[in-house]
Amino acid sequence: MEHFNLSEEESALAAMVREFAEEVVAPQAYEADRTKTLNMNVVKGMGDLGLFGLPFSEEYGGQGGDYFALCLALEALGRVDQSIAMTLEAGVSLGAMPIYRFGNEDQKTEHLPELLAGRALAGFGLTEPEAGSDAGATRTTAQLEGGEWVINGSKQFITNSGTPITKFVTATAVTGEQNGKKEISTILIPNGTPGFTVEPAYDKVGWHASDTHPLTFNNVRVPETNLVGERGRGFANFLHILDEGRIAIAAVATGAAEGCLEAAVEYSKTRMVFGSSLSTRQGIQFMLARMQQRVHNARLAWHFAARLRDEGKPFKTEAALAKLTASDAAMDNARDATQIFGGNGFMNEYAVGRHYRDSKILEIGEGTNEVQMLLIARSLGVA
Repeated sequence: MEHFNLSEEESALAAMVREFAEEVVAPQAYEADRTKTLNMNVVKGMGDLGLFGLPFSEEYGGQGGDYFALCLALEALGRVDQSIAMTLEAGVSLGAMPIYRFGNEDQKTEHLPELLAGRALAGFGLTEPEAGSDAGATRTTAQLEGGEWVINGSKQFITNSGTPITKFVTATAVTGEQNGKKEISTILIPNGTPGFTVEPAYDKVGWHASDTHPLTFNNVRVPETNLVGERGRGFANFLHILDEGRIAIAAVATGAAEGCLEAAVEYSKTRMVFGSSLSTRQGIQFMLARMQQRVHNARLAWHFAARLRDEGKPFKTEAALAKLTASDAAMDNARDATQIFGGNGFMNEYAVGRHYRDSKILEIGEGTNEVQMLLIARSLGVA
């Protein structure tokens, strides 16, 4: 399926990343999933292609592109390996973007060149054991003592937080009260800081090759200048980051849905049943048609949201619509593709089985689909 109305530059980018995905990412995906290992050579390859710097200005080593360009790359990667796609998505949207948008000039010049080149990664510390969709329930605290923030608490489900090249995490913490409510700020915490522990990686259902850890802060001390953005604006700033991230998740999900469709079409043409190919069965044809409909709708949804974002127009509702549409498409297509593959679909060596495991989290991460429906309902004035 083709993208709609791309410029020559965008078409070239999509083709380049698709080739990289097929020739470099796909061949290692099964083994990386089986061993639960993030292939750092693939990460380096994405860095060499400039993918981590796509939506950033050239001033800090970026490619001078936009968010739409990033999403083109994410879709191409998500088609063959969601773990690798999410490593890029989190590295850009959750790792570098908070510094780029809200950091001071010293923070930008110190950290962005390495992040945008893919030589370093960073994590986004928002979710906690008691604060998932209710991110305002943050319990991690940061108190100023002698020109330093003293941080205590924990975070969970933090992507790119324990790789060999992880440089820091940017974490939300309660730094006081404002009008009787928690004052939540954002603080940069370098890896290796005493008291900062990256706990053992999770044993996950899917995204096995994506690096994900819980984090613990025990009297962690960092300079007062490690505050990212304005004090008390940490939660609001991260919500803006999540709005953008939902478009990126939608692009990954669209790629996954397309990968399942392509695999199912090919398998249905070669799988013989009762003397003819599976694709001659009308029930299978209808299933494949529905799968293509989902890919089409998902792509249109993220295209629209990304274009609005890049044009500086409001996009919060459209991002929620894109994330909801595309993540449902990925999960539904993974289920249908697995069904078409039959017993083979239950074998991890086939990509559709991996997509079936991987796609569920797309309906949960960066705001559950129930949260997306709530946001959409609010835009209609009924919530």
